[in-house]
Amino acid sequence: MQPTLASLVQHSALKLTVLAGSDRLDAPVRWAQVSELTDPVPYLDGGELLLVTAMKLDAEDPAAMAAYVRRLVAAGVVGLGFAAGVNYEHVPAALVDAARAEDFPLLEVPRRTPFIAITKAVSAAIAAEQYRSVTAGFEAQRELTRAALSAEGPAALLARLATHVGGWAALFDVSGALVAAAPSWAARRAARLTADVERLRDRPAPASAVVSADGDDRVELQSVGGSRRTRAVLAVGTDAPPGTAARYAVNSAVALLTLTTERSRALQAAEQRLGGALVRLLRGGAAGHAHDVAGPLYGALLDGPLRVVLAEDTTGRPGPPTPQAPGALDALAEVVESGAARRGETVLTAADAGRLVVLAADGGAALAACARHARAVGESVLAVGVSPPTVAAEAASAFRQAEQALSVARRRGVPFVEHEEMAAGSVLPLLADDAVRAFAEGALRPLREHDASGRGDLVASLRAWLSRHGQWDAAAADLGVHRHTLRYRMRRVEEILGRSLDDPDARMELWLALKATDTRPG
Repeated sequence: MQPTLASLVQHSALKLTVLAGSDRLDAPVRWAQVSELTDPVPYLDGGELLLVTAMKLDAEDPAAMAAYVRRLVAAGVVGLGFAAGVNYEHVPAALVDAARAEDFPLLEVPRRTPFIAITKAVSAAIAAEQYRSVTAGFEAQRELTRAALSAEGPAALLARLATHVGGWAALFDVSGALVAAAPSWAARRAARLTADVERLRDRPAPASAVVSADGDDRVELQSVGGSRRTRAVLAVGTDAPPGTAARYAVNSAVALLTLTTERSRALQAAEQRLGGALVRLLRGGAAGHAHDVAGPLYGALLDGPLRVVLAEDTTGRPGPPTPQAPGALDALAEVVESGAARRGETVLTAADAGRLVVLAADGGAALAACARHARAVGESVLAVGVSPPTVAAEAASAFRQAEQALSVARRRGVPFVEHEEMAAGSVLPLLADDAVRAFAEGALRPLREHDASGRGDLVASLRAWLSRHGQWDAAAADLGVHRHTLRYRMRRVEEILGRSLDDPDARMELWLALKATDTRPG
């Protein structure tokens, strides 16, 4: 253990005698320093046992000794060793009184004990403590490694780390969500750190910060991840700054979590290629081949109800993403994968023609994480379309439905659209598109030009007739004209447009054109 004044007093070879401050002998000694200066404070760092012979001190002057002792106390000196039998036969009473007034440890060093013996004793104890700390650190590293390789993975690692630091530990994923905490009571305390974790996450890795979670806790946050990209954040809560052994444990935990969180580039590239191949097979309706190719990895996903998700980056950011500024799709993929990992779900993410494709379990955590993230960042960052629940054999149709939902998300300017929302709602919002309105204006322009000349009201007549499903009397009554007048107007519509109103496609297109122009802004 680290040397203290008490351990030096108990050292049988030193023969030290305590003259003052006996209740403060548990103070750790960082070093033993000899100084005969009347004011050694500028040359001290705190934590020293100061050794003197009083060669230049007026040790019998009470005022001088009171000022001297106060300076040492203010500088953080833990004790004073006075050599008896050198310049003074015994420790002067003025110094003893001054030390007792400040409850400052004063030790009498007998003439037969050289200062070098005390210095060696302190140095040997410090070296032994450092060796013990390093040994304990290596042992912690071995234990943490075994924990990281166990079935429990990060949870087991956090439990061992909490034991080694004498506090608690927690792990957050890249979205700022709490993944695990140890002991279990630490989860509530760690949950208060979300804002601090998000701030650290946005800084280039490696990054660290010291914050306060609750009460007297000192919480150290460490980024986890390589390539200057934060993949997770480790929080370690203790009641004091970690010592050498605890520091070894924390650093080992960060390294092990980085290894388990940061997959190798080769493996990641291989998974991306497999994911891309799986997406192409499912798009082509080859679900059986997809299962044959990727069953060992994605069987749980392919065997159950799943959703197809298509996402686009709407930021318009120039250039490729970087570790310091990951793209919107990269960030979404990480959020989805983290959400799936927390619940033990299988999820597939793959890049496809500048989009992100996600295959996720219906009703699962990955899909929920995707929706939360897309809505949180907004339509200026992401547009996401989601298919209805499907099975692998029907995935080709689900891809088309996700495409339709994505198209609606772009047109409406919303970040997240599920295909069911389109089916359950009106088709009219789909007409709020510049290209659709341009088509509608072109289709109706000849009729509007005719009406503008004062020769009739063909547009209003067409609208009334279509809304009444071609019922002449009802439509004429709505317009307040005779049915023969309405028949004449409908013949003029056919002549001007060159289309027969008996054609259901023509009636549908004209009705949608009328509705599209009705929804134009202003």
